[in-house]
Amino acid sequence: MDILELKDVCRRVRRNIITMTNKAVAGHPGGSLSATEAMVALYFDVMKGVDPKDDKNPTRDRFVLSKGHAAPGLYGTLCERGFFGPEEFDKFRQLHGILQGHPDVKKCPGVDASTGSLGQGISIAAGMALGAKKTGNPCHVYTIIGDGESQEGLVWEASMAAAHYGLDNLTVIFDHNKMQIDGTNDEVMSLGDIGAKWRAFGYDVIEVADGNDIEQVLAALHAPACPGKPRLIHLHTTKGKGVSFMEGQVGWHGKAPNAAETEAALKELEA
Repeated sequence: MDILELKDVCRRVRRNIITMTNKAVAGHPGGSLSATEAMVALYFDVMKGVDPKDDKNPTRDRFVLSKGHAAPGLYGTLCERGFFGPEEFDKFRQLHGILQGHPDVKKCPGVDASTGSLGQGISIAAGMALGAKKTGNPCHVYTIIGDGESQEGLVWEASMAAAHYGLDNLTVIFDHNKMQIDGTNDEVMSLGDIGAKWRAFGYDVIEVADGNDIEQVLAALHAPACPGKPRLIHLHTTKGKGVSFMEGQVGWHGKAPNAAETEAALKELEA
C-alpha cells in the first residue's frame, strides 16, 4: 500500500472506533484514536506473515496491545485487515460477542494475547520474544504500551528482562498522548525523560515527533535493527486524534460518544 492508501485505512479505522463505542455506549475512544497510525502501520505494512486465513502461522510476527483498553483501535484495524466483518461492532462489549472490552485471544481472530491489566502485555510480549529466541523462531514481537501504563512497576521489570536477554526481536511502541483517566501524566505521575529512562534500561530508542503521521511511524518501524538490544519507539501522539472535539481532551479517555457526537465525528472522518 502507498501512503495515501494507508492514510485512508487510518480514517476508516477511526470511523470504526467511533461506531463501535457509540453502539456499546462504552469503551475508550481517546487512546484508541491516538494509537491508530501505529496499529495500521503494523498490520498493513510492517508485520510479516499476517494472514486472516492463517492466523496461527507459528512464524508470523506477533502483536500485543499492552494498553488493552484501546481495544476499539485494534478491532477496527483487524476488521479492515479482513479478520472479521463490521457486523461484529454491534456486539462490542456484549457477553457473547467476539469483541470484548479488552482483547481476548480465545474469542477474537487475529488477537495474539489477552490483555487488560496494565503492564502485563509488555511482559507477555517479552516472554514471546524470549521464547522465539530460544526456539529459533524468526518472528518479531511488537507491543504498544500507554504512558499512564508506564507508571506500573511491571513495565520496568519486563523491560529490564528484555534488555538482559538481548531481545532484539522485540519492539515496544510507547503511545505518549500525555493523558490518562485521571488527568495529564504530569498531574498524576510525571514520567520524566522517557527516552533517557529506556536507554538506561538498555534499549535502542527512536523518537517520533508526530506519532500520528503514518510516514514518520513507518520510518521508525523500518529503521535497521540494533543487534542485541530491544527497541523503544517513542511516539508523541494526540489523545482523540482525528476528531476535533476529542483531541487533547482527557474526558474522552473512557467515554462513548452519544448519537449527536457520533454523527459529528463521522462527518469529520468522511473521505
